[in-house]
Amino acid sequence: MMKIFEFHDGLVCLLRVQAAHTHDAIAEAVQLMKEAVDDIMVTLNEAASEGGMVGGMVEAIAEAMGRLNEGTPPEPEGSFVDYQTTMVKYSKAIAITTQEMMTKSVTCPEELGGLASQVTVDYSQLAHQGRLAAATADPEEVGFQIKTRVQELGHGCIYLVQKAGALQMSPTDSFSKRELIECARGVTEKVSMVLSALQAGNKGTQACITAASTVSGIIADLDTTIMFASAGTLNPENEESFADHRESILKTAKALVEDTKRLVSGAASSQDRLAQAAQSSANTITMLTDVVKLGATSMGSDDPETQVVLINAVRDVAKALAELIGATKCAAGKPADDPSMYQLKSAAKVMVTNVTSLLKTVKAVEDEATRGTRALEATIECIKQELTVFQSKDVPEKSTTPEEFIRMTKGITTATAKAVAAGNSAQQEHVIATANLSRKAISDMLTTCKQAACHPEVSEEVRSKALHYGSECTTGYIDLLEQVLLVIQKPTADQRQQLAVHSKCVAGCVTELIQTAEAMKGSEWVDPEDPTVIAETELLGAAASIEAAAKKLEQLKPRAKPKQADETLDFEEQILEAAKSIAAATSALVKSASAAQRELVAQGKVGSILANAVDDGQWSHGLISAARMVAAATSNLCEAANASVQGHASEEKLISSAKQVAASTAQLLVACKVKAQPDSEAMRRLQAAGNAVKRASDNLVKAAQKAAFDKADDHSVVVKTRFVGGIAQIIAAQEEMLRKERELEEARKKLAQIRQQQYKFLPSELREDER
Repeated sequence: MMKIFEFHDGLVCLLRVQAAHTHDAIAEAVQLMKEAVDDIMVTLNEAASEGGMVGGMVEAIAEAMGRLNEGTPPEPEGSFVDYQTTMVKYSKAIAITTQEMMTKSVTCPEELGGLASQVTVDYSQLAHQGRLAAATADPEEVGFQIKTRVQELGHGCIYLVQKAGALQMSPTDSFSKRELIECARGVTEKVSMVLSALQAGNKGTQACITAASTVSGIIADLDTTIMFASAGTLNPENEESFADHRESILKTAKALVEDTKRLVSGAASSQDRLAQAAQSSANTITMLTDVVKLGATSMGSDDPETQVVLINAVRDVAKALAELIGATKCAAGKPADDPSMYQLKSAAKVMVTNVTSLLKTVKAVEDEATRGTRALEATIECIKQELTVFQSKDVPEKSTTPEEFIRMTKGITTATAKAVAAGNSAQQEHVIATANLSRKAISDMLTTCKQAACHPEVSEEVRSKALHYGSECTTGYIDLLEQVLLVIQKPTADQRQQLAVHSKCVAGCVTELIQTAEAMKGSEWVDPEDPTVIAETELLGAAASIEAAAKKLEQLKPRAKPKQADETLDFEEQILEAAKSIAAATSALVKSASAAQRELVAQGKVGSILANAVDDGQWSHGLISAARMVAAATSNLCEAANASVQGHASEEKLISSAKQVAASTAQLLVACKVKAQPDSEAMRRLQAAGNAVKRASDNLVKAAQKAAFDKADDHSVVVKTRFVGGIAQIIAAQEEMLRKERELEEARKKLAQIRQQQYKFLPSELREDER
């Protein structure tokens, strides 16, 4: 019913603006109506599919397929690269949803309707983009191949949607389940065919898209590593020192600079050279992040701030490489005077700057007299780059609330106070902590500021003020950090007095930002309820959810197998035991977190119901969010283990689920340490429980990886001796390899999106301690 109201509002808006004859207003109203109609169709499809009625979805897919073969499409507004990028996005979305349908067919058939509806929507968008891509492809054979592959995928999607409807009508029918799983596998294969056809059009730009996805996964993994380092749990497994890894880091970083040069020159050369450069840069950044993480781990958890400095340095390099790959993709094949070529050169300069910064950080990280200064210099450069992105005209994909925006401004206030204190003390450890905190606080403020300002309900005047004061606040904070740097290098009384001047400037900008956020709030702004009671309830609820999942795992038994397959039975037993260990460990962890929270209330460090302080509210919201994620991650792990022993999930899904448990555990540890005494009994129990979760997750990951490796070794390949049969066998092997690569890219992208969403909604106090 709400969707119908939205459609009615869009229609009224359109009728009003037609009288005004303003082109922009009419376009906005039409867009509003289009979105409302799309929402209505999705809602109706989901409602119909719940009863197994999927006729509307089948007709929508068939209609999209029919439009592919219509006459000449309207004049394309973009290039083949633009349509290629969008088609890759929707193709991967279909593959991810299809994989989810395979899992839900066993665990939760009633959810298949919504997933089938999502496949329908994504395919309709894919077909529309495919028509435009085929029209702009060169040569024409590539365009014909793209349309053919998209048509074949459409047939597969129709069969999949029909089987989903049949299974919903008979959820216990094992035959329907097998048919759906077979159809899902067919859709996944056809998605790989679509991607292959796109790659044939522009091999180089497709390689850039693949490399960008790889780098996105690396950045998300580094964010998790930073969380573990901040929590003091990044410890080496063997006796080693940072010197053992220094030369490897320097050598790999220099190799990445050479890859950067080839990537820039590849934009103006052939697609083959561009593809080679993109693949090489992705491989090199992977090696660089691995060796930097080893180097940071070798430093031990006694100095977590320095660990974070080193990991942040390589994260800056990875982020710059992602921007460079995107700029290269846009500039490929363009003339030298095209604006995209200037953006490419600018991205290359940032890349070289960040690699140089990493090299300086590596050389200074063992020098206690200079590593604080180096960390501050790197932070200043990072904030300047963040400000450049903030001032660009790019619109964020999602918006946020004024409440979240206001929470982020508190981080600026805290960081400003610590910056002034570090400047007055001039101690290197204080400077390092300030550098890490400042980078996080400014980045979060700029992100939420732009997201809140670009909300469709915010007026142009308020939007301009928010963006203006966001830039002013960042500029003022950069001046403050540069003043801290000057005080450290040349400490005088006059220089220290300037710290107060700069801090007042930042405080004034923060005040303006808060007032601007207040103007965004509207009439729905309300005070939060008591945070202590909410935190306690949510923690206990999370513990109950994990215990229920653990009991469900206790009832699971490995599936029966033929006699000749007994050799793999130990692995399934291992899956269950490892999953049970993780469930038990996370249950103990959440209970320990609840005990730590009660201890803080008893000590008076967290406000009571009458106090209801803002600080406590932010801390409690972070604790609630972290506890929920631990419970959700454990539940997903149990589901993956259940599906795995039944033969419906891969070792890769188990590995992903276990890693997510470890990541959410690190976040809960950070949330609990915000106000706790590190030497308290509750915190010691909490740390022990967290370490137990990490060990259990690592054991499951190792077991799954070993099983996947052994499974690969056990497959013997019978090579056909006939010429034609041998060629077909090679083609089939190459196709399978490409499909596996695509699945890995999809998994990394999904993981990055989930983590980004989690980080966006973390309270400021928790965000500060993550760094």
